[in-house]
Amino acid sequence: MTEKPIFDILMLLARPAAGKSEVIDYLKRTPEDQRISRFHVGNISEIDDFPMLWAWFEEDALLEKMGYPHVYTDRQGYFLGNHLWDLLIERICLEFTKLQVRTKGVHAGTTLIEFSRGTEHGGFSRAFEHLSHEVLVRTNILFLQVSWEESLRKNRKRFNPEQPDSILEHSLSDEKMERLYKGSDWADLTANSPDYLRIQGVQVPYVVFENEDDVTTPRGEELGRRLETCLSRLYNLRQAIK
Repeated sequence: MTEKPIFDILMLLARPAAGKSEVIDYLKRTPEDQRISRFHVGNISEIDDFPMLWAWFEEDALLEKMGYPHVYTDRQGYFLGNHLWDLLIERICLEFTKLQVRTKGVHAGTTLIEFSRGTEHGGFSRAFEHLSHEVLVRTNILFLQVSWEESLRKNRKRFNPEQPDSILEHSLSDEKMERLYKGSDWADLTANSPDYLRIQGVQVPYVVFENEDDVTTPRGEELGRRLETCLSRLYNLRQAIK
């Protein structure tokens, strides 16, 4: 941990469209002094696997245009193997390592890491297997809880066909949503562990942010109050590890 009362890494996990990106947007819009005092989040660095996988789609489209076979996806837009989901996690960890190198190992802020995983491609349990020790020992998890139905509703609502590569406005077809994300292993992972997950032998604190009533879309004060409650508890759980 840094000297300031902030998280080194805050990992936001959830189903797609559950509100992760909206929370990050809210935090980025909050003045730094309030962000630290209320949410324990300092100067923000962000690592999201969506821009990485979107670049793969674009590269495959370019390769097809050039007359070459796809490297990452089939013609329906599904990955050619589940190892590519693992590669995204490895890439997230690589980006964090690069950040540490750039800051000479003293990152004076909070890194926000965001991703979704469904049981179809191994769930969060498989993703956790590919987190580096460097990331794990610093990680604190905020899980945004919504039902499958709410995830599907918001996924449909946020779609902007003019900006399919947008963090806040990208969307999946109903078919892909159901195949890739309807199943979730989060409840099974946390069933016997109300405060901490044991991942590769590392104790990782987590809290659940209930968002079935969608306080993230309007980004109002209710989001701030709920986020403050959750992150204060998460920070206390982290401090208790010492």
